[in-house]
Amino acid sequence: MSGTAPRSARLVLRLAGLAVACVLAWLVGYPLLVTLAESLGLPRAFTGEHFAEFARRPDEWQALWRSLWISAVSVALAALVGVPLAFLVERSDFPGRRTLGALLALPVALPPLIGVIAFLFLYGESGVVARLLRNAGVDARWQLGGPAAILLVHAYSMYVFFYVFVRTALQRLDASLYEAAASLGASGARTWWRVTLPLLRPALAGASLLVFMTALASFSAPYIFGGSFRVMTTQIVASKLNGDIAMAMVETVMLGLVALSGLALLRRVDPGESATAGGRGVAPARARSKRWWLRALLGAATCAAAALLLLPHATLVLLSLAPPNTWTVEALPPVLALDNYRTLLASPERLRPVLNSLWMATAASLGAVALGLVAARLSLRLRGLVGRILEWELVLPWAIPGTVFAVALATTWSVDQPAMLRFVLVGTPLILPLAYLVRSLPVTGRSALAALRQIDPALEEAAASLGAGPARTLRRVVVPLMRPALVAAAALTFITALGDFVTSIVLYTFETRPIAIEVLASLRMQETGVAAVYGVLLMVVSAGAFLVWGGRSSL
Repeated sequence: MSGTAPRSARLVLRLAGLAVACVLAWLVGYPLLVTLAESLGLPRAFTGEHFAEFARRPDEWQALWRSLWISAVSVALAALVGVPLAFLVERSDFPGRRTLGALLALPVALPPLIGVIAFLFLYGESGVVARLLRNAGVDARWQLGGPAAILLVHAYSMYVFFYVFVRTALQRLDASLYEAAASLGASGARTWWRVTLPLLRPALAGASLLVFMTALASFSAPYIFGGSFRVMTTQIVASKLNGDIAMAMVETVMLGLVALSGLALLRRVDPGESATAGGRGVAPARARSKRWWLRALLGAATCAAAALLLLPHATLVLLSLAPPNTWTVEALPPVLALDNYRTLLASPERLRPVLNSLWMATAASLGAVALGLVAARLSLRLRGLVGRILEWELVLPWAIPGTVFAVALATTWSVDQPAMLRFVLVGTPLILPLAYLVRSLPVTGRSALAALRQIDPALEEAAASLGAGPARTLRRVVVPLMRPALVAAAALTFITALGDFVTSIVLYTFETRPIAIEVLASLRMQETGVAAVYGVLLMVVSAGAFLVWGGRSSL
């Protein structure tokens, strides 16, 4: 009898794992397969004509090449910014170090579209910097556009990957390794080359791959600044808007294949592991200069760096406080008032995008945490083939650019074919939160996996020996121990969904439009103050969620 119960429990566990794997396959893999099939003319008649047309068009290859080199240069620029900053914060002791360390991660809390808009208002040809220079007598004439503008935004927003990964790795380096190198007569440069760099290589590789894939999927910066300079993400949307649905699906498949190749590399260098590589001893002591003027110089540099990082945020706030038609040629707004805020609050129609984004981001966060937790737990409990499939399905959305996934969802859930497990969701309030949920599964799933691996199995065994069933053990033992990781994952998911633009622009309707879409609409109507108010609201709510994430995250 005692042998029957464990076998029955294992059978139930396998069935549950298969069920969750099928649900994830339906949500994640099935839309991609449907898009691939329809790009090949299936199920009507197989044809490769659309791919042949793609191969004949130079503009398609040009867009793909631009995506690749923009992503590669973004990695180099992000590393040039993020790595030195990580060394500065972790290896030096100076006034304001803790404050600077927190501020350097602040770009994470700025949604992509809002960050792009802030850069436009700050550094654009009629932005604050240009006006200040012209008022000072400098002939400041430039145009913020093209690949240079895209790379500038990428460097600002993506250096955080290198900063966080390298800083965490530096915290875990063992001081005894440096002492051993010094005792053997190694110079500082040789120690850096032979000791520090090899230990940081996993963190650098993981950050490089994440930046590359993030830049490959970037849409907001190319959409706002690209103009005629198209990358694959903007090329897909342009084809869809022009009615060339077949070519949009082929472009989606091609970009998806490139992204999946990146995922294969990412799995070989796990960023979760790379962020913690480098030893388990005491980290080397931070350098503290005995010269007061050098410490003061570092403190001044800290203030300058913090101000530079906060400039885009401050620009949005200033613009939101400038009443309509009052800020024209002046360097700074001549009048500050709350007119734009009153305009937004007085109109229920203008408040609808705010409410839409809040409820959709909340629903997506809760759903992603629940599904990610269940899939992660089953993955670890089952192991074997089913466990590996579950873990792969949790990671897969990480590799799929938002444009690719949005087109795949629009293709799959726009027809009513119950026999093929396809239903009409496009145009309903469900499609956007579902898209946000699936896009966030890597964050919640990987957080759950990391937290579960840190829980001592003896705790669950003790609960079972006291008569607690699996559900009670999960509720009373496992989830409380995982709460910090789950809260951090939910906060980061909420930030991402709240400011989503790339998925929303393909799937939204007028009734379900989120804040990011309304920002773009306000700019097109020349209501820059109202657009800035939406940006400030997004920034404030995202910053609040970021504080929760930062307080709970192990990083």
